[in-house]
Amino acid sequence: MIPAPQKLVLDTNVCLDLFVFQDPRWAGLLAAMENGTVQAITREDCRAEYLVVLHYKHLPLDEASRAVAAARFDALITVVAPAVSGVRLPVCTDKDDQKFLELARDANADILITKDKALLKLARRTAKAGMFQIMLPEKWIPAAPPETVAPALE
Repeated sequence: MIPAPQKLVLDTNVCLDLFVFQDPRWAGLLAAMENGTVQAITREDCRAEYLVVLHYKHLPLDEASRAVAAARFDALITVVAPAVSGVRLPVCTDKDDQKFLELARDANADILITKDKALLKLARRTAKAGMFQIMLPEKWIPAAPPETVAPALE
């Protein structure tokens, strides 16, 4: 049986680092997304937020680079519409970030990757509740492949 790829939720700032700034620190994460080792997922409202942020004046983007950043997002992150789970979530102090917690819960994500302090503060609570991990991009490491067992010699 082929194991399912690790399911990740990336917040908007991590997506900016990957697709706008090409931050070399997250090259391993980007490679895992490109080769299918992980499945990055989002919801339509999270995608919409990313597209709005691409138009912020302080970002060094023209129309062409904006289009490239949006296309990379769409090529590597799958938009899902999971059913809402009844599992209670901790409340994020930044209401705009609650949607990332909801997405991770509802889509049964393994990890929410963020640099947001309000989300990171909730990491122990979600892990203790048996939900998903919340971590900084630099703390993420690819899941180890399952061990292969050599057939017994008779």
